[in-house]
Amino acid sequence: MRNGATAGVLTDMTTSYLLCCDWGTSTFRLRLMNILTFECVAEVVSPAGIAATFDDWKKGGEQTGISKEHFFRRQLEAQIDRLSAKTTIPLADIPVVISGMASSSIGMAEVPYATLPFATDGSQSGIRHFAAQADFPHEMPHEIMLISGVRSQRDVMRGEETQLIGLIELLDLPTDKTGDAIFIFPGTHSKHLYIQAGQLVNFDTYMTGELFGLLATQSILSDSVDLSDLTLFSEHDADAFRQGVTEAQSSEMLNRLFTVRTNQLFGRLTKKQNALYLSGLLIGTELKPLSANGNGQIVLCSGNNLSAFYAVAIETLGLSNRTVTVSPDLVDRAASVGQIILFQNQTVKAITE
Repeated sequence: MRNGATAGVLTDMTTSYLLCCDWGTSTFRLRLMNILTFECVAEVVSPAGIAATFDDWKKGGEQTGISKEHFFRRQLEAQIDRLSAKTTIPLADIPVVISGMASSSIGMAEVPYATLPFATDGSQSGIRHFAAQADFPHEMPHEIMLISGVRSQRDVMRGEETQLIGLIELLDLPTDKTGDAIFIFPGTHSKHLYIQAGQLVNFDTYMTGELFGLLATQSILSDSVDLSDLTLFSEHDADAFRQGVTEAQSSEMLNRLFTVRTNQLFGRLTKKQNALYLSGLLIGTELKPLSANGNGQIVLCSGNNLSAFYAVAIETLGLSNRTVTVSPDLVDRAASVGQIILFQNQTVKAITE
């Protein structure tokens, strides 16, 4: 692993560990990570994401004169207290690295986006440091390092670039020699990251997950689908998903979506199969550009909840021979490892300057 080059700098207790925080729009995750082994020692997860925390500040904190930064620090302090109860390792003075929406306009503090092309070793990441404060938390001051996202001319992301940095480390890919590749991060807002010669040169966002949720629960299609259990399905059910993926390649999406309704009216599919068909239409539309995008490597980076769906869609589209699937375990660790890499970069930079 390349982190060995900087390991000698990080020798005492407080710098052998790092508090790694992935603070997304809807979820908060804090991990105590061993810098030298990339192992997670303890973890807490909370639904107190950036959106909810910002709303709480607007409703209460702002009205009482508490600054947004201080309010967010208090929420972070409470989560560090929760984490402290799960480990015997003293958390005093351990730095906190935060990625995700915490650096957005509704987060702790807005940090300008890095721009393209973006080096996949993290050397061009936007970073803002917050000095330790005596009252954060109670006699346990922590330095905070806030990581910005990346922007193109028409798109933005916060967090996936840190995952990318971590995955390249975990996969032991040489950042200066990485060939053409498309890293796919499925989710509510799926990201396709285009890599050339060790640089992120472009990326696209697809609202696949969010659109599925809206159509399946708040549109006329909601009565035609059953979302109760889509994790286990028969081969016949999977055929409905494949049908959706295939039809998305040659049909107009706005027209084809109504077929979900007629599938039920005409008794073609069960409601569960119809939900899978709808998922296939949307995922197939998302992946459609890959077939026309040369022979570059496809790197599928999906958690447990979506990996099977995307793997079947890629197989259906005949793209398996150019696809590498990253295990959900590595995807789960990627953000924390990316944070460690960025922290190490900053540590070395501070020592050499």
